[in-house]
Amino acid sequence: MTGTWHKTACNLCYVNCGIEVLVNEGHVAKVRGDRSSPKSQGYLCNKAARIPYYTHHKDRLTTPLRRRADGGFDAIEWDVAIAEIAERVRTLVDRHGGKSMALYGGGGQGNHAGGAYANAFLRALGSRNVFNALSQEKTGDFWINGHMFGSQTCHTAEDVHHCDLLFVIGANPWIAHGFPNARDHLNQIRKDPARKLIVIDPRRSETAGMADLHLAVRPGADAFLLGALLATLVRSDAIDHDFISEHTVGFDEVKQALLEIPAEEWAAAAEISIADIERCAAMIAAAKAMVVRVELGIQQGVNSTLNSYLEKLLIMLTGSFGRKGTNQLHTWLQPLWGNSPGQKFSPTGDEVIAGLLSPNIFPDAVLGDHPDRLRGVWIDSSNPANTASNTKAVEHALRSLELCVVVDVALTETARLAHYVLPASSQYEKTEFTLFNFEFPTNYFHVRAGVLPPLEGTLPEPEIYTRLARALGLLPGDNVLAPLREAARRSRPEFAAAFRAFIGENPSAAVVTPLVLYHTLGQTLPDGTAAAAPMWNAALLCAKRSPQAVRRAIGASDDIPDQALGDALFDAIVAARQGTAITHHEYSEVWSLISHPDRKVRLAVPGMLEWLARLDPETAGAPKEFPFMLAAGQRRMFNANQIFRDPAWRRDDPDGALLINSADLGELGARDGEWIAIESAVGRLIVRCKIDNSMRNGQLALPHGYGQSYPAADGERLTNGPRINLLTESGNRDPIAGTPYHKHVAVRLSLAPAHEVAACQMQSERIHASAAAER
Repeated sequence: MTGTWHKTACNLCYVNCGIEVLVNEGHVAKVRGDRSSPKSQGYLCNKAARIPYYTHHKDRLTTPLRRRADGGFDAIEWDVAIAEIAERVRTLVDRHGGKSMALYGGGGQGNHAGGAYANAFLRALGSRNVFNALSQEKTGDFWINGHMFGSQTCHTAEDVHHCDLLFVIGANPWIAHGFPNARDHLNQIRKDPARKLIVIDPRRSETAGMADLHLAVRPGADAFLLGALLATLVRSDAIDHDFISEHTVGFDEVKQALLEIPAEEWAAAAEISIADIERCAAMIAAAKAMVVRVELGIQQGVNSTLNSYLEKLLIMLTGSFGRKGTNQLHTWLQPLWGNSPGQKFSPTGDEVIAGLLSPNIFPDAVLGDHPDRLRGVWIDSSNPANTASNTKAVEHALRSLELCVVVDVALTETARLAHYVLPASSQYEKTEFTLFNFEFPTNYFHVRAGVLPPLEGTLPEPEIYTRLARALGLLPGDNVLAPLREAARRSRPEFAAAFRAFIGENPSAAVVTPLVLYHTLGQTLPDGTAAAAPMWNAALLCAKRSPQAVRRAIGASDDIPDQALGDALFDAIVAARQGTAITHHEYSEVWSLISHPDRKVRLAVPGMLEWLARLDPETAGAPKEFPFMLAAGQRRMFNANQIFRDPAWRRDDPDGALLINSADLGELGARDGEWIAIESAVGRLIVRCKIDNSMRNGQLALPHGYGQSYPAADGERLTNGPRINLLTESGNRDPIAGTPYHKHVAVRLSLAPAHEVAACQMQSERIHASAAAER
């Protein structure tokens, strides 16, 4: 096959493996793993091989759109769109203040460069209100990290490839990955008799099927199981006293709380035998290096913040931290989230965690009567109408806004409710970089240049925000920035001095620093990677925080001063199309990444032990009126995220089937593959069912990444698969972090009426016939 191979990165999960794509006549024709990638070393999963279905499909936007009163859209020119949006933003901010605006998103999977510019734009308007996917998944974990490690930006990593015991909780890395080269490492563990695998998961997942011990916990009872395990470890004295004494504070209080747990009663609530819990404890005690891997199974499950606390206690009490093959902290080039302990969002009173707001409060933040309620929302690379809990409430909130602008590559479900839609270039048509860099001891960063020409009519985010910022008077004109650009062309030290002087003389420009750097330093970067210019500041800070680790990573000598070291790191980042190491630590240096002044971990977290004491085993079951527990948002072989809109990319599971045990389906009186009704307290869907006897009785699963509209052959937009958040309720959430209990949605099943079955079958056939014709 003719064409040219280009190095880039996968955009389907946050591991962002290095890949190469074959480009032929402006199209991605083939994908392969990049063997030169220092992080993934040629690894490629089945999902990444389907990236051409993301880059080329018939749902791309090619012109700005303005919504009409009847709900339709008119195509308008870019200049018109920018002028009208700027005027409406100015009016709204003048009338209600910048806090009446919020950003939702600011970058999707592998699409992070735009986030720097979107956040700068928001802050220039006077707002720090940000909703995104992380605040729907991880903020309970961030809150715990803030207490235990001293900052919400302290984040744990897993040294999987050196462990002799991998303990997986609420995750399925065979399908969902979550750490580099996941399948390779799982296979190595499976084949090595000296290495073991424990999995906690209600379902006998692909990963659980490889485990030496699978604890098939009752859905929603993870806290009971983890509590019983910790109590067993303490009672059997299978804990690391030397580690606890040297590196932690507050053990006595935690020990007393764990000793009060009735382990047998809690094991019964989790439907796990005490013998299996004791076997698990013995395997942990026998391990030389255990690493704990968790994911959304507990982070979006019942008691999610408490689950994250118990997971961290398991790591710390067993001394599984700061050694080869255990859990670690990691460095950042640029943190993906912030540190905001104790801050409150005044319209709802909810806590702001890691600088982020939970999507569960979005409808209340818009529809409430607080004077600071949200009146305008800027949505960048996100689709809350499909991804946030309680779809109907989210849609109501979006329709109620005075201004809603969406920046995206397609007419998403959210975009259809916006006042304006701005067409972005796709992730492979522009410079991008990957910010999910969670490795230790060596951490990596990947700047990737565009490999395709931008689709005509689209703009990359830096250009979109440049036009808006200039229309609003937030960014100096090109003539003002020209001296900075010339200084950058002469030398980096000269640019650094000129940049500091410029910000001193123009303090209002500091908030739009990413745009200033894009138009000055960015114009000197190789391969058209100007959008990576904001990483210059990040590189300088990284070199200042961890100079020795940076020197090791890039091979710099000890006599290079910190400023020059930061410049050298930045140059290494922007020059390497396959990605590059940014830090390399010794294992003993992990303690320097803890933010508490004494570098010790706080084991007793306020409120957590009281929460643990309140747990009632009687609450572990499903309510009688909704006897099934649905995991809403399961990861499967052919689903990824909301950026994949073309139904043709899926080789199987085209309708996003409901997985159900054969006994449960038989009791319902339905057959495999039929359409059935699923109903929660807030919504109802008709879904195709599929027998999967890896599911427990009473357990169901629907996948994420479906429920998207896509044009059929005749142009009519049809919805492909279940919009699962029609079933979820925003009040079913964690009391601290607000993360939704998407893995624990109470539902009931019934046979679907014949007319609904016929309609669903017809729609499925039409959309998949259209998809097949495009192949």
